Amino acid sequence: MRAAVLTGPRSFTIQDVPLPQPGALQVRIRLEGCGVCPSNLTPWHGPEWMNFPTDPGALGHEAWGEVDAVGDGVTDVQVGDRVAALSGKAYAQYDVADAVAVVKLPDSLKDLDLPGEPFGCAMNIFRRSDIKAGQTVAILGIGFLGAILVRLASNAGARVIAISRRQESLDLAKEMGAAETIPMHDHYEIIDQVKQLTGERFCERVIEAVGKQWPLDLAAELTAEGGRLVIAGYHQDGPRQVNMQLWNWRGFDVVNAHERDPQVALQGVKDAVAAIDGGLIDPRMLITHRYPLDRIDEALQATEDRPGNFVKAVIVP
Repeated sequence: MRAAVLTGPRSFTIQDVPLPQPGALQVRIRLEGCGVCPSNLTPWHGPEWMNFPTDPGALGHEAWGEVDAVGDGVTDVQVGDRVAALSGKAYAQYDVADAVAVVKLPDSLKDLDLPGEPFGCAMNIFRRSDIKAGQTVAILGIGFLGAILVRLASNAGARVIAISRRQESLDLAKEMGAAETIPMHDHYEIIDQVKQLTGERFCERVIEAVGKQWPLDLAAELTAEGGRLVIAGYHQDGPRQVNMQLWNWRGFDVVNAHERDPQVALQGVKDAVAAIDGGLIDPRMLITHRYPLDRIDEALQATEDRPGNFVKAVIVP
């Protein structure tokens, strides 16, 4: 099969490698595609801790496709089932996953690109946010996750204030149900606007979905006394500082919404598939760019630069 191998900073090569074989309780998936996750960017840049070359297909963890082989002991999944999978080497034509780590996709979704893992992340972030009808929710960073969270929060009856850098992102937030949008430009101006919009109470729930120091600082400023600050951004470029005085004074809860329990992650994917099948989330609004496997570096560059209407890219083998 053909697989992408990261051979150095910002440099994937496409290689012919042996077809992986499923072991006991595993399935092999003929991949239809794999989403590109922003968490791939730091390894792609080539930090000191990276080892090159990577295993074939490595970094790809947002897979979907059709099961084409099953290992011994697999009973709940059959050859021909279309699935979303939690696997780890899906920048390739085939990948192997544990049979318990795949979610069957209904026939009604057969025409959709469906990287289940990131949709599942959004569902789990929403669950951890504990958003209720009547609350005011600020969401900082309207990319793929932020846009889904706008839809889920507004559908739950919350008033959503979307804050993001690009006008295209703010337009998407409006489409997804945001009541208010604010450009993410001036720290104190944003605080004043939210203060006015909330009658000086600020927001019962704030979701930081950027993964940078400034939005984290801003998110704390927008969180009401006794509220909840939810960290959904992926902070992977070094330590962070927090204003502990403010956190103490406001008395809000702080939730790290990154799940690591595989069963919880899998349940999020199941919830996402149900939400998509029910029409609550439309992947076609969110998956804006498709790249063939041999243009994977270009896909990662677009994920970093976010040109135009970019929300999320997928790699198709």
